[in-house]
Amino acid sequence: MRVSSARPDVASLVFRLFGRSVHPELIDVFAHSEIETAGYSAAIRICDAGHLLSFRHKGQVLCEVATSAAHPLPQKKQVIARRLRGQRNESVEHDAGILYHVSFQVEHLEPDVFLHFHEELLLDCARCRVSHQFTPTSRLYPAPLSFVETEVHPNSLLVHAFHTFPDNCAVVKTQSLFEV
Repeated sequence: MRVSSARPDVASLVFRLFGRSVHPELIDVFAHSEIETAGYSAAIRICDAGHLLSFRHKGQVLCEVATSAAHPLPQKKQVIARRLRGQRNESVEHDAGILYHVSFQVEHLEPDVFLHFHEELLLDCARCRVSHQFTPTSRLYPAPLSFVETEVHPNSLLVHAFHTFPDNCAVVKTQSLFEV
């Protein structure tokens, strides 16, 4: 089991979508899961600051990445590049008939509310597809947590990702829908 370094500050996070693969070797992966259906496949990876999600359909790829802005990623075929702040919705119609919709939000909470919410998320980890609890950065805060839930259907994949940033009392939430 790897020992992670502290998560980056939540203010440094970015959300990117690529019309190509982003090699997982570019990111430290702490947990992963694969999905295979007759119509598509997907790979979900949890990284230090968020996640990497690759969706494949008829030879086309969409790759969603939530990570630190300081983390070097390729610029080629970048479709969306946004700072992870507040709340935002985006939609893209990609090649091979892939419709993509995403909603992401960074929520800053009061410390006592954050601790309660974090405890609820820990319980949700028992039924999620993939999760990882990082090494705590302080004995005063809980360990950062990332988990991903999925709803797999023949023509769509719905992905809910949650990432906690205890040092900032913040939670990053994303909801991504891939339709074919």
